[in-house]
Amino acid sequence: MDKNCKLHTGSGGLCAKGCSRQDNKLNTFDWLADIPGNLETCDIVEVQFKNTRKGYYRNNNKLALEKGDIVAVEANPGHDIGIVTLTGSIVPFQMRKAKADMEVKRVYRKVKPVDMEKYEEAKAKEHGTMIRARQIAATLNLNMKIGDVEYQGDGNRAIFYYIADERVDFRQLIKILAETFKVRVEMKQIGARQEAGRIGGIGPCGRELCCATWVTNFNSVSTSAARYQDISLNPQKLAGQCAKLKCCLNYEIDCYVEAQKRLPSREIELETKEAKFHFFKVDILSNQITYSTERNFSANPVTISGKRAFEIIGMNRKGIRPDSLSEDTDQTQTKKQIDLLEQESLTRFDKRYPNNNTGNNNNRNNKRRKKNHPQNSVSPVQTRNNASTPPQRNNNNSNPPQ
Repeated sequence: MDKNCKLHTGSGGLCAKGCSRQDNKLNTFDWLADIPGNLETCDIVEVQFKNTRKGYYRNNNKLALEKGDIVAVEANPGHDIGIVTLTGSIVPFQMRKAKADMEVKRVYRKVKPVDMEKYEEAKAKEHGTMIRARQIAATLNLNMKIGDVEYQGDGNRAIFYYIADERVDFRQLIKILAETFKVRVEMKQIGARQEAGRIGGIGPCGRELCCATWVTNFNSVSTSAARYQDISLNPQKLAGQCAKLKCCLNYEIDCYVEAQKRLPSREIELETKEAKFHFFKVDILSNQITYSTERNFSANPVTISGKRAFEIIGMNRKGIRPDSLSEDTDQTQTKKQIDLLEQESLTRFDKRYPNNNTGNNNNRNNKRRKKNHPQNSVSPVQTRNNASTPPQRNNNNSNPPQ
């Protein structure tokens, strides 16, 4: 842990205290940080420990705490060490969001070198403790997976995070772990999504996992969300790094459900004078439906809007069959798809914009000719005037040549 989270604006004015270290999980931007007197409005601070574990502590000693300060806080037993992530009036909002306990413990002090030495010693033992704990659980034939181990800052307690599909009796496991590692043992069950958030990673969208950056409440996700959005039910694409359905399937479901109301049922067939059309595919957000004369494969596809489909359905109910599905008499041609790779071609500017250097070169050559032959040079304006002026008739009564 260090204090490299403090950013300053180039103008030298307000300090950008709302920003935090970007490697922290569940990072929160403090949009009230630059308000004068913000720190005095609330004496409770948010402290983050390993990965996604956070707690709220009261600053009874009136310490000058800012984002990024490493503090020693009250624990049971002993003390724990964490980094301050939020201060001021935004902390009560975060407490209500996280549904934190009303019993708030104290902030003891800012860390000393002795505290950091104990902290580093405890953290160095976490990986070895996790491997050994997995071996002990396997010998006891317990159907559980120990995903992570977190030591308290003073090394007196260890939290074992585990995943289990059913109820597990781990009383014997706790006794063996306490005797083996000489610490107070706490078992904490987490879900697969919470485990993925603690580990972290990059999603298929190219961004950090939502469960590691901002999601704290994990709502259930069903396959109906994929059906509403007309997504292929491919388990490999729908599952995230937690092997569960992606949480982002719920983000736009309301928009798709609302857009579905502006589309007709897929079971309704459209009749024209030429043939009968069946539903083939749909673009929900753009409100475009493609119909085909064959039910099982694409044949004579025609793409129309949802409004036009409702008009044809109303005409069919009255016994009227239009000439075609499209609004015009001529069949509308499908739009050519844009190739994104072609947009990045190195010669794309040569195709769109012609080379206009030819005219500039001609002007330079004309100037050079004028300098070399000033008497014989004829300007383009004179040439145009001579070409446009018709030859004048000679009115003098001169005798024709004999």
